[in-house]
Amino acid sequence: MLLMGVAGCGKSTVGVALAERIGAVYLDGDVLHPPENIAKMSRGEPLDDADRWPWLTLVGRSLAAPATPLVVGCSALKRRYRDHIRLEAGASVALIHLAGSRDLIAARMTARTGHFMPAALVESQYAALEPPGSDENTIDVDIDQPIDAIIDRIARLLGGTEHDE
Repeated sequence: MLLMGVAGCGKSTVGVALAERIGAVYLDGDVLHPPENIAKMSRGEPLDDADRWPWLTLVGRSLAAPATPLVVGCSALKRRYRDHIRLEAGASVALIHLAGSRDLIAARMTARTGHFMPAALVESQYAALEPPGSDENTIDVDIDQPIDAIIDRIARLLGGTEHDE
């Protein structure tokens, strides 16, 4: 399963909580970036497609018949990136699109510390974003709600149970 969205949408937070809820393992796709990509983004430079292809290949391969259920967080902003991930995975990949407004994402990015992606790149993320099409096996989730509500919605739509409290 692939958790996608712009930087700051909560892929890591949602991914960890969702994986715990459904008995999966969470893999932050950022750890698959080569050092050159991280250095480039740390300088405030957006990645280009040549930078992304090796990373997207590793993301897709991580989803190829994992030994245990896996949730991978990866921006996967463009259709061709998601198509490449599916090709490398060799199977259908459930896609969860975490969507939020520019203002919400900008506020989150400004408040975030210790991450290589600067808030200055928010606009480049939205410029690159091609929301998933209806043919992409996608669950769209509005992130402007409490984390428990987000996880409940995703679990319900995946066929799991909602949290009772």
